[in-house]
Amino acid sequence: MVTRKGGDGSLGSIVSLIIIDEVHLLADERGAVIETIVARTQRYIEASQRFVRLVGLSATLPNYRDVATFLRVNPTRGLFHFGPEYRPTPLDQTFIGITEKSRNKQKEMMNRQAYEKMMGALQRDKQVMIFVHSRKETVATLEAMKDTCAKHATIGLLENYVSLHPQYGMWKKAIEKSKSMELQQLFHVGMGMHNAGMLRSDRGLVESMFECGLLRVLCCTATLAWGVNLPAHTVIIKGTEIYEPDRGGFVDVSILDVMQIFGRAGRPQYDTTGHAILLTAHDKLNNYLSLLAHQSPMESNFIKALPDHLNAEIVNGTITNIQEASSWLSYTFLYIRMKKNPIPYGLKFDEIFNDPGLVQKRKELVHDAAVLLDQAMMIRYDSHGVSGNLSVTDLGRVASHYYIKYQTIESFNNNLRAHLTDSESLHVLCSSSEFDQLKVRPEEIAEIDMLKNFSTIQIRASSDDTAGKVNTLLQAYINRSRINSFTLQSDSNYVAQNAARIG
Repeated sequence: MVTRKGGDGSLGSIVSLIIIDEVHLLADERGAVIETIVARTQRYIEASQRFVRLVGLSATLPNYRDVATFLRVNPTRGLFHFGPEYRPTPLDQTFIGITEKSRNKQKEMMNRQAYEKMMGALQRDKQVMIFVHSRKETVATLEAMKDTCAKHATIGLLENYVSLHPQYGMWKKAIEKSKSMELQQLFHVGMGMHNAGMLRSDRGLVESMFECGLLRVLCCTATLAWGVNLPAHTVIIKGTEIYEPDRGGFVDVSILDVMQIFGRAGRPQYDTTGHAILLTAHDKLNNYLSLLAHQSPMESNFIKALPDHLNAEIVNGTITNIQEASSWLSYTFLYIRMKKNPIPYGLKFDEIFNDPGLVQKRKELVHDAAVLLDQAMMIRYDSHGVSGNLSVTDLGRVASHYYIKYQTIESFNNNLRAHLTDSESLHVLCSSSEFDQLKVRPEEIAEIDMLKNFSTIQIRASSDDTAGKVNTLLQAYINRSRINSFTLQSDSNYVAQNAARIG
């Protein structure tokens, strides 16, 4: 926002250092934003002759030299690569693939494997952290571990740690003040949970008890992996699927999160070794192994977002014709990767040989994006003229200012007309492409139908349609209706945040 909406005298024009943390997100759908910021900054440096330093940081960067080229880093003085040999504490890594296809059986098998690894560590007098991917699962996993311990008569191993601990009395009084019944019950068997849904005081209490050794097993979500230092020798990641409200479904945990969680095992000030264990579905095992072995180079996702970012540059006045737009593309990570690995971008090696600078391909890409923007009336494109001039319209300026996708503007152009009813207006808003990823899952339909009954404005789409779901959640948010499903609560927050911007 600082660079996109800035002009002379703005914060963007006085910045002299930009640090891009987690620069490996270039490979993610959000990576196009990083490419745009870097390209905009590099062009600003050339135009203003004012130096701005760019620093990129990442814990997982397979093709780091490509990223260095993209950031225009001096390879002899500005490029630093630190391998696993720099880790102060040796880390053993174990990967387990679960072959069960049924979700319930897969969960059961993961619990069994987690129990075996947990008991192995406890018998060696080591503390264990189990990472799961939802708040609800932190309690469910610990209950499963407790039940399995009782079944195998190993619960005494945990109870003894608690009752014989020198600070047991002090912590018992502290835990009795907590309002969480689950926390109180788990305390007596040396277990604790940690997630963002807990009170801050309860989370602090759990962290302190685990740090002093009273709690031997801690089940938590990935938020604990960032910035909290605890004495866990063994770390177990149970499953690799996480619900992503922005995408409207379950996605695989990123390799960065896996490595960040692995880094919690065997902290230097607490231990001399560490053990990290990943439990995942068997068909995903090779993917994680290859990513951890740094065998899969990152590719750019810039082409998908090209029309929207091109529109932003036209609105800023940094691009006025196709030639300038083509030049702008040469500053992106997309350009670096197209030259290195043309196949994923629809190019042949012969084309690279005949056109090393990809002049033709770049012109083709910006021409196609400009045509889409022109059709949506966000710009005016003189496609028949020699210069190929690009000029902004009020619609394009509004879209850029509020970060609205060109597909949404196109939809508004087709569906908005004078004298729409409230029901029709709401339907047009809820059909925006920003909500396309909020797919309806079968287990949500019953609750969506129930919420639909409390809607005050008629919903012009069915419950199993994305627009219908979005409409229902938006009205539920406005009417303050109670939503029980965790995924629907997340989706409701996403809808509320974006509806105000788009509307």
